[in-house]
Amino acid sequence: MNSFETKGQRFVALCMLGMLLFNFPILTLFNVPGALFGVPVLYSYLFIAWGALIALMAFVAESRG
Repeated sequence: MNSFETKGQRFVALCMLGMLLFNFPILTLFNVPGALFGVPVLYSYLFIAWGALIALMAFVAESRG
């Protein structure tokens, strides 16, 4: 298995993680009243999860196999 196939598998796994993180049952866990640094909890979760996925994708894209 070469590094191209390994990266492809990692990107597919990250896509599946993203679908899990932004799916209905998980989002309802964070749909609570309250705020985190003045921002609603759900919005905070969305931006943190989104940023983490982008960071993980950049890490996988830049890794050397």
